[in-house]
Amino acid sequence: MVRLRLDLAYDGTEFSGWAAQPSLRTVEGVLAAALDTVLRTPEPVSITVAGRTDAGVHARGQVAHVDVDARTLTRLPGRSERTPEQSLQRRLGGLLPTDIVVHRVTRAPDGFDARFSALERHYLYRLADTTALRDPLRRHDTVWWPRDLDVAAMDEAAQGLLGLRDFAAFCKRREGATTIRTLLEYRWARLEDGVIAARVRADAFCHSMVRSLVGAAVAVGEGRRPVDWPAELQRRAERASEIRVMPAHGLSLESVAYPPDEALAVRADVARSRRDELTPRGPATEPGRVV
Repeated sequence: MVRLRLDLAYDGTEFSGWAAQPSLRTVEGVLAAALDTVLRTPEPVSITVAGRTDAGVHARGQVAHVDVDARTLTRLPGRSERTPEQSLQRRLGGLLPTDIVVHRVTRAPDGFDARFSALERHYLYRLADTTALRDPLRRHDTVWWPRDLDVAAMDEAAQGLLGLRDFAAFCKRREGATTIRTLLEYRWARLEDGVIAARVRADAFCHSMVRSLVGAAVAVGEGRRPVDWPAELQRRAERASEIRVMPAHGLSLESVAYPPDEALAVRADVARSRRDELTPRGPATEPGRVV
């Protein structure tokens, strides 16, 4: 078997999230069907992804891996001069709908796991308040907000959440899942087009965490809550029902960062261990390279 890394992007508007679900159109389901068609495998292809995005969430820098029989792979180019990986990427392009694009297919280095080897995930959230020009061509990736927002106050509030913490207040609880994460970056700024954007980086995110972080900042930006309110919620270490989970379509996964090749397997082992304490876990808190 050969492990392949897939770098892909998708418009999440018409998808019911990443994870395959019966009778629903999902990114994993559509991509797996295309892979099965190209590879003609006796068993359905299993896809491992860096971040399982929710319904309506987009991705520009998603990463996944699949394990493929080496003999099947070598047959893909036929008489062409393309590599097997190039041939797979080209054939997927001919089968996939226009809202999914596989940009690259490469052989993964030893120890690579798209999910567990990742050091960081980087998300972007776009908001157009009453000050911003509302561009109808960006309506699928920008939330139109009916009130003016104080960007400086939102950014100040975000800084109080950085570091290794229990983010249970901002996560939808899942049985057996930890809510301890390292929030590496959370910044708010107004872009040249007037849109307010949040850049959020962490070693990993729990369910609805980014959209809840944004919702807490919006309450501050509207002047309904003080700047230290999000940090106060975080210290509860339990789900805060008063936080608004913001609409999904304003969120996109921008990139995933991995360590150098020689550290991939070690990072995967560290990430697989359940985190129950607020103690650093080595490579998880170190800067990664976006590749």
